[in-house]
Amino acid sequence: MRGDLHCHTSLSDGSVGIEEVISNAKLVGLHFIAITDHDSMSSFSRSRVLGERYGIEVIQGVELSAYDVKRKRKVHILCYLPKKPDRLVAICNRTTEQRKKAGIEMAKRVMHKYPIAAERITRYSFSSKCIYRQHIMHALMDAGYALSIYGEEYDKLFGSGEHSCNVPIEYPDVYEVLETVHSAGGIAVLAHPRVYDSFDLLDELLEQKRLDGIEVWHPRNQKGDSEHLLNLALEHNLIPTGGSDFHGMYNSSLTNVGKCYTPQKYIDLLFQLDKDVK
Repeated sequence: MRGDLHCHTSLSDGSVGIEEVISNAKLVGLHFIAITDHDSMSSFSRSRVLGERYGIEVIQGVELSAYDVKRKRKVHILCYLPKKPDRLVAICNRTTEQRKKAGIEMAKRVMHKYPIAAERITRYSFSSKCIYRQHIMHALMDAGYALSIYGEEYDKLFGSGEHSCNVPIEYPDVYEVLETVHSAGGIAVLAHPRVYDSFDLLDELLEQKRLDGIEVWHPRNQKGDSEHLLNLALEHNLIPTGGSDFHGMYNSSLTNVGKCYTPQKYIDLLFQLDKDVK
């Protein structure tokens, strides 16, 4: 038995809805799944109902955006099974409001460069509270100005150049996020250390005993990463987790639900820790 503990839907920056993600999980033989949309718990009630319908146990989760101030890098924290999810609302809303404003401004900048209507973009962002860069690129593909979500056009529009359409977002400090997760009775897992080069931060958080788990299995890991991260997790008595980081057609490389997963024995540890959390 196994579970994919890192999936996104159209409620944030995924291209498909909750039901399609859960039905895909059933088709590939998973027994557990976590919908971990960015800074959003909108999936919680609907995913539970759909999980029962498809015979998949849904583990409630959310991927919280944060910032490593010391190293000036983004970082993501996965929160699982929060006992008091209302305590996550403020930090989710703060990031969502910033992302919403940034998305609107990025869309305006892109529409200044290309003759596309706002409706082309909102066609893809309507399920989400925010416009993401992927929604803008999808609209450009429809209009014939881009051949793919990622690539040369994406880099030109949202890279670091002088004429970039990107709008930065101020994320909460990673320590504030971790404190909030634990105050909500949630389980805090450092997501995909390779993606934002979070290895130095990981060592710091391990020393301070701020984490409950590490995402060990992830599609963007490099050779040796998973073995190294698993050893760290076991050495520090943390829960090793894994997930596909599924975004549908908005992934930057081919990624299906269940491409990476968490073995049953570590899901059991997750549930045991959940029982122990007061």
